[in-house]
Amino acid sequence: MTVRLYDSKAQALRDFAPLREGRVGMYVCGPTVQSSPHIGHLRSALVYDIMRRWFAASGNDVVFVRNVTDIDDKILNAATDNGTDEPWWALAYRVELEFTAAYSSLGIMAPTYEPRATASVQQMVELIARLIERGHAYAAPDASGDVYFDTASWPAYGELTRQQRDKMEAAADADPRGKRDPRDFALWKGRKPEEPESASWKSPWGDGRPGWHIECSAMVTRYLGAEFDIHGGGLDLRFPHHENELAQSAAAGDAFARYWVHNGLVNIGGQKMSKSLGNSVYAAELFELASPLAVRYLLGAAHYRSTLDYAPGSLAEAEAAVDRIRGFLSRVERRLAGTRFAGVGAPVVPDAFAAAMDDDLGVPQALAVLHDTVRAGNQALDAEELHDAAVAHGQVAAMVEVLGIDPRDPHWATADSGPAASALDALVTRLIEDRQAARESRDYAAADRIRAELSAAGITIEDSSTGTHWSLGL
Repeated sequence: MTVRLYDSKAQALRDFAPLREGRVGMYVCGPTVQSSPHIGHLRSALVYDIMRRWFAASGNDVVFVRNVTDIDDKILNAATDNGTDEPWWALAYRVELEFTAAYSSLGIMAPTYEPRATASVQQMVELIARLIERGHAYAAPDASGDVYFDTASWPAYGELTRQQRDKMEAAADADPRGKRDPRDFALWKGRKPEEPESASWKSPWGDGRPGWHIECSAMVTRYLGAEFDIHGGGLDLRFPHHENELAQSAAAGDAFARYWVHNGLVNIGGQKMSKSLGNSVYAAELFELASPLAVRYLLGAAHYRSTLDYAPGSLAEAEAAVDRIRGFLSRVERRLAGTRFAGVGAPVVPDAFAAAMDDDLGVPQALAVLHDTVRAGNQALDAEELHDAAVAHGQVAAMVEVLGIDPRDPHWATADSGPAASALDALVTRLIEDRQAARESRDYAAADRIRAELSAAGITIEDSSTGTHWSLGL
């Protein structure tokens, strides 16, 4: 079955056909590193990680580029407002490391390339020069050093978001006094006296720095070429960021993205997350509330284009779902060990799972297939139908690998370990030892009582030839 993606530009589902057979080029707008990563950043990065994994599982070589915006008004303002002597570039790097750590905790694969904006300024200057030469950009007449994109010169401006230019709001990204039209946006910003000299570069128009939108256009073409497959990012980036990217790249003569994909945003308890409301949930808070594996499960469980409504209680549900998967895999591997069924069950995803993923990355439907298979696998174990259990094992192993939620992966053993996990393991192990001692002394009432207490706490124990094993439910 062909992968179908919702193309935001076409506003329709489209069959995906890569520019080069067997190779997928993806560019995703990464963070502007002025403050710590929050749940919205994690959700967006995870969406494209799952998409990347599915393309790879479908037999494609994926070149994945995610940029870091490390020079921007917001970064300069944050460095000024944080009440310390920390330079803007030090702030940017420190925050970038926070993002890298958060992504790693969630098992998000490192990009093939992760360019920083400050390392591609020369390419941005060259792109701006092309736009001026083609008549689509102009330097401000007041010798401020600013350069603007001339939106009136590009009739297709507004095509990504289907807006008419004369009904758009003014671009508030630079001093409007040098603009021919309020909707023109900044490509280059001349250095102002109050700005640090380190935040400026040489250009034909004077010392300054790039505008936000030109950064991505230059970086993506540098790493993926003038035409590539997928441009992704959060829904909030469609306008003005992606609209401006498309306009300036197309006006410069680049075919640019063949598909535009946007992920939905995050609400907190039914409200839009925003700094003004003070309801932002940061990565560090999430990892204090649940294991990174459960956080990954939760943030990836909703359809990528939907709005994710976060509530702390949903993390407990995600933890329970992960424990059911972990419990089945542990149980079936113990039971099959040493039997002729141990090698049965190739790691191949079921057809229903593949169909869901091919249909615009239908992760909710794919997860339903996963949990149905876990349920069927446990039933097969209960009935001692070991061949069916082995087949279910192979299918579950393949599905969790695609989704990046395999609880057996050594990454999670490191990421999920902590004082709480260690304390729980110690307490349950002690109770299991007490139960075994009661059984050996034929105090079956005490043994049954311990088992019932564990069950009431959501802990399942299973006796086998290799000993007693516990899990948080099956």
